[in-house]
Amino acid sequence: MSVSQRTLCGLAHTLCSRSPYSSRRFFCFRPFPVTLSHSSVSHSTMPRNQRRGGSIGPRWVEKPKFNTPSTPTSVSEAFSNATTEAVTDRLNTLSVAESKVQSPVSAPSIQFGSLGVSNHGHVHEQKAQWKPKAYGTVTGGTAVETSTAPVDQTTALGNGIRSESNGKPNPILSKLFSGKLLDNFIVDNSTYSLARVRATFYPKFENEKTDQEVRTRMIEVVSKGLATLEVSLKHSGSLFMYAGHEGGAYAKNSFGNIYTAVGVFVLGRMFREAWGPEASKKQAEFNEFLERNRMCISMELVTAVLGDHGQRPREDYVVVTAVTELGCGKPKFYSTPDVIAFCRKWRLPTNHVWLFSTRKSVTSFFAAYDALCEEGTATSVCKALDEIADISIPGSKDHIKVQGEILEGLVARVVSHESSEHMKQVLRDYPPPPLEGADQHLGSSLREICAANRTDEKEQIKALLESVGTSFCPNYLDWVGSEGADSRSRNADRSVLSKFLQARPADSSTAKVQEIVRLMREKRFPAAFKCYHNFHKINSVTSDDLHFKMVIHVHSDSAFRRYQKEMRYNPGLWPLYRGFFVDLNLYKANKGRTGELSKETNALPETGGANGESGKDDLADEDANLMIKLKFLTYKIRTFLIRNGLPILFKQGEAAYRTYYLRQMQKWNTSPAKQRALSKMLDEWAVFIRRKYGYKQLPSSTYLSEAEPFLEQYAKRSAQNRALVGAAGSSVRAEDFMAIVDGGDEEGDLEPVRDVIPSRLTPTVKETIRKDEGLIVFFPGIPGCAKSALCKEILNAPGGLGDDRPVRSLMGDLIKGKYWGKVAEERRKKPYSILLADKNAPNEEVWSQIEDMCRSTKASAVPVVPDSEGTESNPFSLDALAVFIFRVLHRDNHPGNLDKNSPNAGYVLLMFYHLYDGKSRREFESELIERFGSLVKIPLLESNRSPLPECVRSTLEEGINLYKLHTRRHGRMESTKGTYAQEWTKWEQQLRDTLFGNSEYLNSIQVPFKFAVEKVLEQLRAIAKGDYTAPSTEKRRFGAIVFAAVSLPVSEILSLLQDLGQKDPKVEGFLKNKNLNSSLTKAHVTLAHKRSHGVAAVASYGPHLHRNVPIHMNALLFSDKLAALEASPGVVDGEKINSKNEWPHVTLWTAEGIAAKEANTLPHLFAEGKATRVEINPPINITGVLEFF
Repeated sequence: MSVSQRTLCGLAHTLCSRSPYSSRRFFCFRPFPVTLSHSSVSHSTMPRNQRRGGSIGPRWVEKPKFNTPSTPTSVSEAFSNATTEAVTDRLNTLSVAESKVQSPVSAPSIQFGSLGVSNHGHVHEQKAQWKPKAYGTVTGGTAVETSTAPVDQTTALGNGIRSESNGKPNPILSKLFSGKLLDNFIVDNSTYSLARVRATFYPKFENEKTDQEVRTRMIEVVSKGLATLEVSLKHSGSLFMYAGHEGGAYAKNSFGNIYTAVGVFVLGRMFREAWGPEASKKQAEFNEFLERNRMCISMELVTAVLGDHGQRPREDYVVVTAVTELGCGKPKFYSTPDVIAFCRKWRLPTNHVWLFSTRKSVTSFFAAYDALCEEGTATSVCKALDEIADISIPGSKDHIKVQGEILEGLVARVVSHESSEHMKQVLRDYPPPPLEGADQHLGSSLREICAANRTDEKEQIKALLESVGTSFCPNYLDWVGSEGADSRSRNADRSVLSKFLQARPADSSTAKVQEIVRLMREKRFPAAFKCYHNFHKINSVTSDDLHFKMVIHVHSDSAFRRYQKEMRYNPGLWPLYRGFFVDLNLYKANKGRTGELSKETNALPETGGANGESGKDDLADEDANLMIKLKFLTYKIRTFLIRNGLPILFKQGEAAYRTYYLRQMQKWNTSPAKQRALSKMLDEWAVFIRRKYGYKQLPSSTYLSEAEPFLEQYAKRSAQNRALVGAAGSSVRAEDFMAIVDGGDEEGDLEPVRDVIPSRLTPTVKETIRKDEGLIVFFPGIPGCAKSALCKEILNAPGGLGDDRPVRSLMGDLIKGKYWGKVAEERRKKPYSILLADKNAPNEEVWSQIEDMCRSTKASAVPVVPDSEGTESNPFSLDALAVFIFRVLHRDNHPGNLDKNSPNAGYVLLMFYHLYDGKSRREFESELIERFGSLVKIPLLESNRSPLPECVRSTLEEGINLYKLHTRRHGRMESTKGTYAQEWTKWEQQLRDTLFGNSEYLNSIQVPFKFAVEKVLEQLRAIAKGDYTAPSTEKRRFGAIVFAAVSLPVSEILSLLQDLGQKDPKVEGFLKNKNLNSSLTKAHVTLAHKRSHGVAAVASYGPHLHRNVPIHMNALLFSDKLAALEASPGVVDGEKINSKNEWPHVTLWTAEGIAAKEANTLPHLFAEGKATRVEINPPINITGVLEFF
């Protein structure tokens, strides 16, 4: 029985007498294993696409550094007495798929490398040397759990770790904190590592498709009955994870600090509010339950004491967002119905969730969001979604009451089609629980405690934990640590990580964690692997048994995108989770430990077999991961435009701030009307706050103390301003109770400060580069892309770039010292010139320098890049790389000595190629356009070329593999040095032989250089003249929907009126001198208007968007000031399209000064004898298209 089944069945039994549905427990007739294994998103999984095909050829294998290198493989064969060399040879040739079912035997076989060991206790007796091969998928093995070694003489007294019972210092702990214990821990053949995920949240999934493509696919799978769309509120707070009082409390990337202390306090207070007098008992039971079943709950921690987000919450609270079974394998996430059932059993706060299971409801949802995206608040959004959704499950915490009207956004994801029925069953069997402590005094609040303890962070932490009580927080080990140790004693030496990777994996789960770490280090992902002493295991520490905690801290979202691409090529990889905390155990194997391992393995739950996965029903892998985040402008005004813009405003001034917020709005595709209104407000804000604070920056953590009163006063001026701001007022003074936070922004939602170019405000609008400004033309490329040859042609081009500004070039290979510093110097000397920066500019660091030069020297910059399809992780394809290397190998006497005489030319080109690694072509171009407002492409390859010869492709791939091995071991050391010097020599010769052998092909696929020069000059001149519009980086443009209507062809309307005039003299007389042929340019029948009929009414036409709708014209009504056609919408796909207007019509004409909406009064005017009605008999049908406006 899985944990989910044991969990809820057990809880159902204990609460059976309290439920009105005690005779219909769904866990009895609908066991959890069924619902969890068949729900498409019961557990978060990543795509399992097939591996990309490739040639079978030689592959470089990493040479071992030490006797115990760092990458394991696994096969299920017995450990033989073969020699070390023989075993190592086998390791390098074998790969085995991961086992899906754990062994049922009581003493499971533990697989190490490619050697199956059936008895843990006898491992040290084997003579063969274990050596892992280079990075690859590591799978296989049965999951086992760490046991505790014999307890040493330390005792846990009070809330921290203390000395021996006789008061003397403990020698083991002294060695541990001094580092000697770890230094003396030598990794050998009897050394094993055991990794257990302790807390984690969903993987951060980044859609590679545009938002519009994701939305289209979501609608498609729901319309076909393959899935349901699940939407939940995004509360504005911080990630908090709790795994029991021993398992630990965690923030996104840290633990044992004020963030987790606040989280524990608020969660404990939720128990008091829910359970009343039974709270202490339930807190202890909950802790024990999480520990016994190795589970973790993730929450959004919403509080006013940890820094400002979009609005200071009215109350401090948590909302459960995920429940995870950790077990001894891959984390398994509960489906939303199961999360709600779990939370209602334990009376934990739940989120507001909506389900959309039909085409009508899902299309209406997206239409509703489009109508509200620029002005939606919690009230309007929840009201609209309640009207549209097939199922609405209100949260136990009402966003409006506890947080306020400012809503961060919505999270929409595709789940199993059966989720709706599952949810209905849960709602029947688990009604909302009572709050038995709601009317009781719960003790001092979070804000009161923080306000009363303003000395330092430690004082606040201590006060909060003491207030929680011992039933929920019996010790403070993660916060206090060991008594007598210095403040850094929690941090472990960096060698923990290397020893963890060198040691044999005790089971397949450990091998998977090792695989994640190795991959991220090898690929140089922006991440840190921080290791700490595990004080909860301190009594188990011996010289042969060490315990640590590891935090995988991802520094940039780009790491998640790059990791997702790796998962497509290696489906066996575990996901890269957000909030990734792992318990590590390094130990020496012995016979006594074998039995303990077996017992713990049998006691722990399995999490989806060996790999912890569950089925996805009938959803394809890529569909199972469809997710989209939809944020509201009223929230983004506060966080992105005001808060995140503070450093730019105070450090760089109002012009740079204006550039920043305009760039943000353009990125969001904000409607022009909103951009104008926001620009006016933000300019006023900039003047106000700079005047008040001068050059001292307003703290971001308490920015709402100034922003909220400003927004409140601004909103009072007009209804338009109120709609713009969303909601303001009733600000709480957070300065009175703010938690003292060391280390900055834990949640990571503050944008890093980056210089902004104030000279270019909008890349999507045509604009001429001013003649009193300079221009920098630079080349984000690779050697061999022809930049130097292009610069010569541009210098010699008749007429330059179409103006009289001087053009000069700086060749990087001829400049001594720092090149970009020299460019900046030249810009200052001649600020109005055009400078060709003849040097490769391959990364963000260089781009930021160019931006800074533009800002400081009053210039614009234009990136010029070789055109290429790119790959999924590099903006340049292998075809382009082959051409670049081929060109370099034909150079002679190159100023930079990179030519045919260079012994390592191939290595240098690979080094430049990898400087772009991690960015797709779309990401590469989008970032350049966003930064500089333009992009010039150098034509490179013929579009109708034949595929790259396989021998060329395989040679390049071998070089890429060798480069990765080399840089992993030696960093940027030259290829002529180091472990792989001989391999590099052989590969460089092979590269030359292969490329020269395919000279005819490589010459034939290149476009003529003359053609490339003409196209580059043409693009540069267009930019200089203002005839250039930057390409869009997003296929869909957002903008708030105001009304739904059927747009009609004006020509058919005019033809109808002409026919009526010929038949009826009154019509002819009315139309005379009206000149409708010129004045009537657009015609439509309004179906619903947001202001008059509501958002849900407008959104209800979403299923018929862009469909042809027949409109029956029944009559013409006109007066001396108005004219309109009476209209009746027809049928689409068997459904009658009804207008919400009392009188559907097409407005034709209004007299000067009369608003078009006055046409609605024509029927009343006719009834009063003040208008004329002319019947159209039989009615005329005109077909139009249903659109949103």
